[in-house]
Amino acid sequence: MRKKTAFFLFLFVFSFAVRSFGSDIDSRLTVLEETIKQQGKTIEEQQKVINGLKEELGPGKRDEAAKTGGKPQEEARPQEVTGFFGGSSMTNPNISLVLDTFYYSSNRKDAELVKSGIPGFTTVPPEQNNGFNLRAAELFLFSPVDPYFNLYSNLPVTEDGIELEEAYFVTTSLPEGLQVKGGKFKSNFSRLDAQHPHAWDFADIALPYRAFLGPEGLGGEKGVQVTYLPSLPVYTLLGAEALQGENDLLFGKDAQSGSHGFSFFIKSSFETTENSTFYFGPSVLFGKTRNTNILDGAEFSGKSALYGMEAVWKWKPSKQQGLILQSEYLSLTQNGNLTDAVTANVDSLKRRQDGFYAQGIYQLDRWRFGARYDMLELFADSFEQAGIQQNLGTKPWRVTGSVDYNPTEFSRIRFQYTRDRSARDDRANNEFFVQLIFGIGAHAAHAF
Repeated sequence: MRKKTAFFLFLFVFSFAVRSFGSDIDSRLTVLEETIKQQGKTIEEQQKVINGLKEELGPGKRDEAAKTGGKPQEEARPQEVTGFFGGSSMTNPNISLVLDTFYYSSNRKDAELVKSGIPGFTTVPPEQNNGFNLRAAELFLFSPVDPYFNLYSNLPVTEDGIELEEAYFVTTSLPEGLQVKGGKFKSNFSRLDAQHPHAWDFADIALPYRAFLGPEGLGGEKGVQVTYLPSLPVYTLLGAEALQGENDLLFGKDAQSGSHGFSFFIKSSFETTENSTFYFGPSVLFGKTRNTNILDGAEFSGKSALYGMEAVWKWKPSKQQGLILQSEYLSLTQNGNLTDAVTANVDSLKRRQDGFYAQGIYQLDRWRFGARYDMLELFADSFEQAGIQQNLGTKPWRVTGSVDYNPTEFSRIRFQYTRDRSARDDRANNEFFVQLIFGIGAHAAHAF
């Protein structure tokens, strides 16, 4: 009797287990089927994005043309979209956030750093203090609008609030290699000026930029840019810009009512070997100037012209190894009047000054090793006030070394040392940076 009871009990438990196991399999199959459906939707959306990008002739295509030394393969063709008044070929914009923060240490106190301009060039101090610094958390948004326009924006968030550094459109379907950019954007006048700070190869900007344009270069300027990519054997981009001219150091928003900054540039590149490319181009940035950042207690009013030449050589035999050699030369011509803020006395001012930097970045797997030398008054050091050449002291210069570690393409840890002799006071400023850069989201590609 006990054996029969045990046998029937075993059959009951076994059948229950089988039913439970079958039910578990059914639920797992249902979950898997739902997952596959969801993944299918995701793949479909991503394919739409890929197709939309392929049909756009945006800056990404031009960057690729710069690498290959040719024009974009084909122009985008209009496609059927319901647009603003219903939909878009790409309903969701790409959004990313880049955090740029660093620790800074100097043998000079903050009270000295605040007053550490470059005599004869600028009274504006560098933008860092001893201790922890937050440069910005930059919010980027970009997306094709339709087959004819792309839209970009950059909103740096700092401790002082949020600002609109860039917000501009770019045409994608104009004929014969033409492209128009409009809104507020970073000028293509020079190499570093077109880059955001997190894309620099060092924690701070090169000395000529700080001397002639400010700690972050020209910055975002309102205006319009027209570029032309002719059909030539080598990549050659011709460009012109009309800018509002609000940079505090080179122009000044009160210099003239309306637009008073203009630039012209040429960018060209060609392959030097199978694994290397040479990129170069001249440029000029000019306009009306009115500001108080050249000499303490005086306002300058006149005309300025900044000439530039950039050259970059990139060698990339593999993904794990590479070398970048880069240099820029800037030369300033400035004529006008200086008005003393106290006495209202007016003197003439004529400047002919220049500067350059040369740097190298060597990449080995996830590590990058960098060195930079920058100097002012390389060939020109004329600073005539009321017709009298001013004795400003020794030539400003700096030397910098850095080591970067990149755990992934979304993060960077940088250690940097700079010996700065730009203050003309025969004292070296020994600077140490520990910089952390993190990025999340889909970021638009950087230029070559």
